[in-house]
Amino acid sequence: MKSAIALRHVTFEDLDLLGPLLTEQGFAVSYMDAWQAPLLDPLAADLLVVLGGPIGVYEEDHYPYLGDELKLIEARLKANRPVLGICLGCQLMARALGSRVYASGLKEIGWAPIELNEEGRHSVLAPLGEGSAHVLHWHGDTFDLPEGARHLARSARIENQAFSWGDHALALQFHVEATALGLERWYVGHALEIATTEGIDPNGLRADAAAHGPRCNARGERFMRDWLDSLDLD
Repeated sequence: MKSAIALRHVTFEDLDLLGPLLTEQGFAVSYMDAWQAPLLDPLAADLLVVLGGPIGVYEEDHYPYLGDELKLIEARLKANRPVLGICLGCQLMARALGSRVYASGLKEIGWAPIELNEEGRHSVLAPLGEGSAHVLHWHGDTFDLPEGARHLARSARIENQAFSWGDHALALQFHVEATALGLERWYVGHALEIATTEGIDPNGLRADAAAHGPRCNARGERFMRDWLDSLDLD
């Protein structure tokens, strides 16, 4: 059986929608917390999914395990082993590829469209650009596009929203994995950030999740199946 390991930073930001999908696609799915030591053999799993979290890639002085995590991701990327990075995971991939990750100066929290560029429209992300589809944004940091990466998407406020690296690595600054039900955990886990971000409140996020979540999730499932098929892991 194929193996998928999700590298997790907080327990409530998990695979959510993607967990059952990976199981359906023949993967044995397990979690590893980023602060565990030692981390897994970087080449052991067939697929590594690096999930989100409320810390910055550049905060290694406060969270020293980030250094080991970056080494793990760098080793997989160099070996051309499949990696999917989501939000913080995307930023960790950018840093592992030598790019700068930094505070953007704004909080992008809530549901909004992404704009796929020409390359993105011809990639596995194509379903996410159909019509007026919205995805979930939840970040305050951004990154410079790594040298050699293919830029795939932007938003109205942030230029770098998605990139691919080679044929086996995909990085998404936004979320397609979070369901409306799963987000109830986020509203508690991120309660302080929500309370201190102007214009954001749980009821508004909940209403937008109900309006946009099902379509985002359906398109996220389509893109994920297409990406897994492109990896040819069987």
